[in-house]
Amino acid sequence: MGKSVLLIEDEPNIIEAISFILSRDGWSVATHSNGHDAVGVVVESRPDIVILDVMLPGKTGYEILRELREAEGLADLPVLMLTAKGQVKDREMAERAGASRFMTKPFSNAEVLEAVRDLVIG
Repeated sequence: MGKSVLLIEDEPNIIEAISFILSRDGWSVATHSNGHDAVGVVVESRPDIVILDVMLPGKTGYEILRELREAEGLADLPVLMLTAKGQVKDREMAERAGASRFMTKPFSNAEVLEAVRDLVIG
């Protein structure tokens, strides 16, 4: 497969779990854990998909996503948003910011893998 994922998440257990299941499926997984320079990391690494947590130190996932959608060449980058808050308003904020898909924590490994495959491979 050889596809790359950038996981922007600050929770070590989630980083470990998602990295493991995606790597096992043949994905190349890079991780980043703060919002301050997350946009720069995406621009520099140009992954096939970004998995983006909503609550990050420095900047929210919504702010990062809005910046990504405005950046040249990144408007169509698949972004899977993760959040511990699954209320309707959170989902609406993610959609307005341009999320490709929205997933609430806790999630199953199969859900993440399926979402990533759907968003990148189709």
